Amino acid sequence: MSVASVPTPPGAPTPPGAPTPRLLAGGPRRRRRKLLNRAMEGTATFAALAAVAVLLIVVGSVLLKGLSAIDLDFFIKGPAPFGQSGGGIANAIVGTCLLVAMASVLALPVGILIGIHTAEFARPSTASAIRFALDILNGVPTIVTGIFVFGLLVAGHVQSGYAGAFALAIIMLPIVARSAHEVLTLIPGSLKEASLALGVTRWRTVLTIVLPSAAGGLITGALLAVARVAGETAPLLFTSSIASTLISTNPSQALASIPVRIFELSESPSPSDHAQAWAAGLLLIFFVLLLNVLARALYGRAQRRMGAS
Repeated sequence: MSVASVPTPPGAPTPPGAPTPRLLAGGPRRRRRKLLNRAMEGTATFAALAAVAVLLIVVGSVLLKGLSAIDLDFFIKGPAPFGQSGGGIANAIVGTCLLVAMASVLALPVGILIGIHTAEFARPSTASAIRFALDILNGVPTIVTGIFVFGLLVAGHVQSGYAGAFALAIIMLPIVARSAHEVLTLIPGSLKEASLALGVTRWRTVLTIVLPSAAGGLITGALLAVARVAGETAPLLFTSSIASTLISTNPSQALASIPVRIFELSESPSPSDHAQAWAAGLLLIFFVLLLNVLARALYGRAQRRMGAS
């Protein structure tokens, strides 16, 4: 074998007279790759900035158009009589709090138990089928959920807070269950193995080791589910929209809600009602933003705890 045919080892200097590799020579192909890389980086940056800009535009528009209608009466008074301006959305604020609270009582325990079953006890095939069903339920349009609950609980009866809360609970359930499953699968297996090695039963291990370790993530999933249903309008139009203008805490009757009130105010020809609709939207955005910030903080805390363990 001639000396010229011996391959050069990686990292060794190129022998005199040997051809320079095309990659190291900075040829047109390398320049094209660099240009394409910069173009894709610029496109991704532009997309991220566009998403942030849309959020700022939406929040800024709602803030500018709704801030003028926010005063003390807006929070403590009910709607003004028909044909008059002023009033507030106190009944809708109370009704939304009750509806979301009742939906949480229905959905959170069931969703967390489903997550525990799929992550700890179910066979892989069974857990996969349950997760697939939850994903389908999560993708069902909320107006279809509203029609279903209307036919189940409202048709032949009257609208009620119970029906509205049940519709919201159906929307919350797959979100809570899927987030609970994902959080529980992040718990280190060594913690569970150590508990089982000491003779602790499986359910006690889940109750005393797994759930406390995943508490932050479970709360995060619950808050995200609450934020998801807080602004739902379609299910409530079918189940709890014909409500009194007075503040009511009786769930056997239809309860007012902020999303439905925004819809009603936006249909009014009065500019003052439109301003109130923007103000109610601002209140709803602030509530959702607060829940998301809190969920982020709890999620970060849970990640640090899991990393430390």
